[in-house]
Amino acid sequence: MTEARLVTIPEWRQFSWLHHGFSTRLGGVSDVYGGTSLNLGWTKEDAPEAVRQNRRLLVESVTGKPPSDAILVTVRQVHSNTIHRVEAPGRRLETAEGKAVLEGDGLITDERGMLLGAGTADCVPVLLADPVHRAVGAFHAGWRGTAARIVERGVERMRKEFGTRPEELLAAIGPSIGVCCYTIGQDVREQFAEQFTYSDELFRLLAPEGGQARFRVDLWEANRRQLLDAGLQARKISVVGECTACTIEPSGEPRYFSHRAQAGRTGRMLNVIGIR
Repeated sequence: MTEARLVTIPEWRQFSWLHHGFSTRLGGVSDVYGGTSLNLGWTKEDAPEAVRQNRRLLVESVTGKPPSDAILVTVRQVHSNTIHRVEAPGRRLETAEGKAVLEGDGLITDERGMLLGAGTADCVPVLLADPVHRAVGAFHAGWRGTAARIVERGVERMRKEFGTRPEELLAAIGPSIGVCCYTIGQDVREQFAEQFTYSDELFRLLAPEGGQARFRVDLWEANRRQLLDAGLQARKISVVGECTACTIEPSGEPRYFSHRAQAGRTGRMLNVIGIR
């Protein structure tokens, strides 16, 4: 039987009230990206019905229940630091076709039956769980969102909305493009330098190309440092540490979708968290 293959945080399995998972490209019914795959994004190459079926498979794999028992909520991502609180029954969260209505890059909730999703194909997904107040958050942190401190804002928003104490929060930084593969230019480095006193620790200088300076940036560490600055305890931050651009299955196929490694023609993962 076709099923979604997920990455999970072992330490989080002790919380019976918590659903979570980082999707891979493995499993699913899409046939436009080589073999069959679990494309969860509304990409121009894929058939909408295949995406809907993949999303049903994802929800069932994460929750262990039929998709009708959980509401999957996503946003139209714009590389911002905009965060929405999801309430039920609230305003309409998706179109009749299943596409997101809200625009932003972060979602938080303390409602049961919700599954918050952040879409990625190289950007960093960050999941937060408050085990005391039973509240959760999902954030999409590309380099722009990271520079805009979206995860710091997410922690503060959860504090205001739910009474979350940062030192009680759990965080997971999911699969994304790693410092091994993510090359950027001087402009990105300068934007980080304007925001973070530790920015020099995030970059590795490469040999110039065409007379232009090139760098590799560690977005995992950038978001981990933001979480520490927001008050989280280091031992409560998990980093999956798998690069979406170069992690390969034993079979030789890529484990993840990667916008860079697959030259822009690729699917999307969804990284989800919710409350039973």
